[in-house]
Amino acid sequence: MADFFWFSDDQWARIEPLLPNDTRGMPRVDDRRVLSGIVQALKSGGRWGDCPEHVYGPKKTLYNRFRRWAERGVWERIFAQLAGVDGVPERLFIDSSCIKVHRTAGGAKGGPWLMVSASPKVAGTPNSTPSATRRAARTSSC
Repeated sequence: MADFFWFSDDQWARIEPLLPNDTRGMPRVDDRRVLSGIVQALKSGGRWGDCPEHVYGPKKTLYNRFRRWAERGVWERIFAQLAGVDGVPERLFIDSSCIKVHRTAGGAKGGPWLMVSASPKVAGTPNSTPSATRRAARTSSC
């Protein structure tokens, strides 16, 4: 399991008491296995199919647990509890997004796009059935 994420014994000892234990019906699939799979999926860009079933279990189980616990606020409680622990964390993660666009999208070639203002439209000839939004925009004192 060296290539896949797996919670260490120390990490799991901190997380396990924070998990909900109010389940009814059939026993839950092993929490450590499923949560390790959820972290693996999130590390790979949220692709549940990238989690090998023989390591983490069915991707449907991973997705369902993630979604249900998100709806119940379980993740927020776990993160708040773990973030409140004293000491310097072993690891810190910073997430950022980068979007590639075509060079003309920023106005590099051919100059910037002409931005059309809403004011000429508001002052223009009204339609046969003016909307309440336009009427409010004309009478607004903002």
